[in-house]
Amino acid sequence: MRQNRGVRFTLALAMTPPQRILPLARIAEEAGWDAVCLPDSVFYPEQVTGSYPFTPDGKRFWSAESPFVDPYVAIPAIAAVTERIDLYTNVLKTSLREPLLVAKTIGSAAAMFPGRIGLGVGLSWIPEEFAWLGQEMKTRGKRLDEQIAIIRAVLAGGWVEFHGDHYDFDRLRMEPPAPAGEPVPIYVGGHSDAGLRRAARVGDGWIGAQCSADDLAGLIGRLRVELDAAGRAEDPFEIKATPMVPATVDAMASLAVAGLTDVITVPWYFSGGDPNDPAHQEESVRWFAETVILPLRDLETTP
Repeated sequence: MRQNRGVRFTLALAMTPPQRILPLARIAEEAGWDAVCLPDSVFYPEQVTGSYPFTPDGKRFWSAESPFVDPYVAIPAIAAVTERIDLYTNVLKTSLREPLLVAKTIGSAAAMFPGRIGLGVGLSWIPEEFAWLGQEMKTRGKRLDEQIAIIRAVLAGGWVEFHGDHYDFDRLRMEPPAPAGEPVPIYVGGHSDAGLRRAARVGDGWIGAQCSADDLAGLIGRLRVELDAAGRAEDPFEIKATPMVPATVDAMASLAVAGLTDVITVPWYFSGGDPNDPAHQEESVRWFAETVILPLRDLETTP
């Protein structure tokens, strides 16, 4: 993944109609955004027995009809119609899937679009997803640890074997792997203590959900403690989140000072107008770049 000086900006295409994904991604690249990310939702259970961890009341804020295109269908499609913009998941519910199949998908995409593909991983909170997809929910954290190790090893190329508590296989190789010199970064999601520890221990970065500037500062502080405990305080490490702050240069510059390396945002909710209007969406992508991204880059490059 390309590294820019200063904070990066990712356009989140959550709950975007399928026909809008490619046009918006192309506009984001033309306007100067750094990346596009997509979330993961396999299906919408009518009744859910779990609580959503990122709302005060534990309820989902999206409707049953909200579109969620499979991220690794959308990501190669976007990569094919753009040239430089980076692409990653925010986040893939990896614990619902078999890691070798995930590695096959990621390796194929990375081989076709070297240096542009990333993988954000996380844990689903919906018991029905685990039950109906034949996965065990209570072991999801430990399985994700093993999944990350498997995916990373397979993508590195060559013969691989793995003998863990939840996954076990003898020597195999998967072609194509990720291109040499272009490893796929793995970003670990989650605000819990376990999620932050996992990110610090085995991630190339961390992905947070929507949160205030104060909450984000607290999470970054906790991350730094965990990175220090893991002996990684000086290692390169990306910190990605969706900050609920004004869309201004000053606000974004403050977040960069606090340690945020990547702002994930949906600009059509900050620029007025109908957020469901395609014309407004396109204009807001350009507006955010002209109002925030490009001026902030000018400040960052000024001696």
